[in-house]
Amino acid sequence: MDRKRIVVKIGSSSLTNSKGEIDQLKLKDHIASIAALKRVGKEVILVSSGAVAAGFKQLGYPSRPVTLKGKQAAAAVGQGLLIQHYTESLKEYGIVPAQILLTRNDFSKKERYRNAYSTLSELLERGILPIINENDTVSVEELTFGDNDMLSALVSGLIHAEQLIILTDINGLYDSNPKENSSAKRLDYIEKVTPEFLEGAKGSGSKVGTGGMKSKLIAAETALSLGVQVFIGSGYGEDKLLDVLAGKGDGTYIGSDGLSAITSNRQWIALHSKVEGKVYVDEGAELALLQKGSSLLPAGIYKVEGIFEKGDVVEVFGTSGLIGKGEVLYGSNELTDLLAGKLRKQEGLQEVIHRNSWVKI
Repeated sequence: MDRKRIVVKIGSSSLTNSKGEIDQLKLKDHIASIAALKRVGKEVILVSSGAVAAGFKQLGYPSRPVTLKGKQAAAAVGQGLLIQHYTESLKEYGIVPAQILLTRNDFSKKERYRNAYSTLSELLERGILPIINENDTVSVEELTFGDNDMLSALVSGLIHAEQLIILTDINGLYDSNPKENSSAKRLDYIEKVTPEFLEGAKGSGSKVGTGGMKSKLIAAETALSLGVQVFIGSGYGEDKLLDVLAGKGDGTYIGSDGLSAITSNRQWIALHSKVEGKVYVDEGAELALLQKGSSLLPAGIYKVEGIFEKGDVVEVFGTSGLIGKGEVLYGSNELTDLLAGKLRKQEGLQEVIHRNSWVKI
C-alpha cells in the first residue's frame, strides 16, 4: 500500500485564545497548512479538539467545565460552532469538510469499526476532509478515549496513515521542563517511547485542553505499535506541515523508518475487542504461535474457560502466562466437545484461531 494519508491532530490550546474562544488567526493558519498538504497529493484526516472550549463561554461558564454534564453541554453547543468555523475557512481553498463524531463503541463493535474505515476511505477518495472529534455530548466517562491524542493515534492506525502529526503549543519533547530549566534541551528524535520519557512528561494540559505531554507520548506509543510514525510539535505558516514531512518540523519525531502497518482486523483484536474467554495451550502450540507464525490447532489446546461464540475474541495462555489474543472459529461448547472427542472436525475447518486473526501480547 502506498501510504499517503496524514492524520493531523490539533489540540484546544492550538485552536483557541486565552479566553477559550476560537482564534480565527490560528484556525486560518491551520487550514492553510492542511490545504498545502492536499495540494501535494496527501489525503488528510483532521482530528480536532475545541468543541468544549468553543462552547463553554456560550453557556455562561467562566472557564472550562469540570463536570461531565457541563462538558457534554458545552460540546453540544461548541461542536456546531467549531465545524461552522472550519467550513467557512475551508471554502477559500475549495475543500469540503465532513464531520465525524466517534465514541469508544465505534471501535469496540467490529461492524462499526469496519464501517468507520469504509466511510473514511470513501471520503478521502472523493477529496473530502474528514474532521473527527470524540462525541462528547453522548460519551459516558468509562467509554471515552481519554483525550483526542489517543483518538488521533487510533484513527491513524485504522486508516494506515503515513504519519500522525500532533500539533500543540509546545515545540516537542525536552530532556527537562523548559519552563523551569532554561538550559533544557529539545529532543529532535526518539526511536521509541520509554518509561523514562513518560515519567518525565508529567503535567496536565492547558486550561482549555485535557491532554498534556504524557498523553501525547502514550498516544505516540500506540501509533507506533500500529506502524505509524509520529511528530509532536508546533509551527506557524502555510508550509508548517510540509516542513514536518520533510524532516524540518519544529518539534520531536518519534519512530524509526520501516514500521510495518498492522491489518485492521489485528488492530481491532489487539486494542478494541472485548475478551470473552480463555484457552490454554501446550508448549508445542505456544512455539508454533510465537515463533513459527502458525495458526492454533485443536491438538494444542488442553483447557477452555468462559462462554464464547464463533467470532468472539479470547485470550491465549501458554507455559509462561498470557501470550496473545485471537478470534475463534469455534464457540466454547463446540470447542469443548471437539477437545473431548465428541465432535468431529468439520471439513476444511481445523484452526481454532487462524494466524491472520491472532496477535501476540
